[in-house]
Amino acid sequence: MDWIKETQWLWWVGAALVLGLIEVASLDLVFSMLAVAALAAAGGAAIGLGFPIQVVVFVVAALVLLVLLRPVLLRRLKLDGEAPRTNADGNVGHTAEVLETVTDRDGLVKLRGETWTARTESPRQALEVGLIVDVIRIDGATAVVAPRPLPTPAEPPA
Repeated sequence: MDWIKETQWLWWVGAALVLGLIEVASLDLVFSMLAVAALAAAGGAAIGLGFPIQVVVFVVAALVLLVLLRPVLLRRLKLDGEAPRTNADGNVGHTAEVLETVTDRDGLVKLRGETWTARTESPRQALEVGLIVDVIRIDGATAVVAPRPLPTPAEPPA
């Protein structure tokens, strides 16, 4: 029975590892707080505290971490504003070069090094080859584009 007392800290470390794995699946910072509390209890077991005291150390550490540290970490990790666009939606707002005349029905553009089918949003509008256009949105596998606005001339210096 002495081996149980000698290896109690290992059981707590094992519990911390299991809780850490559960945290990887949940990503909610609850199980990571419990894993740290289990490591605190493992420290208590390593210095020779009795099992009931180890449980108290675990509970107190878990409560302190969950009540005080978790809300602070969640506020720090929360992104402000809109999430970044990825995949095809990540092309919205970029410029493209017209490779084949783009109309409201068809055309081709070179967008970020790739050839995309494209169309204009307005009927009866044709964008000629070589023109630089803005990607307004992605509609399936088609880039909806519009001509770039002309730069406004700067006022002459006074």
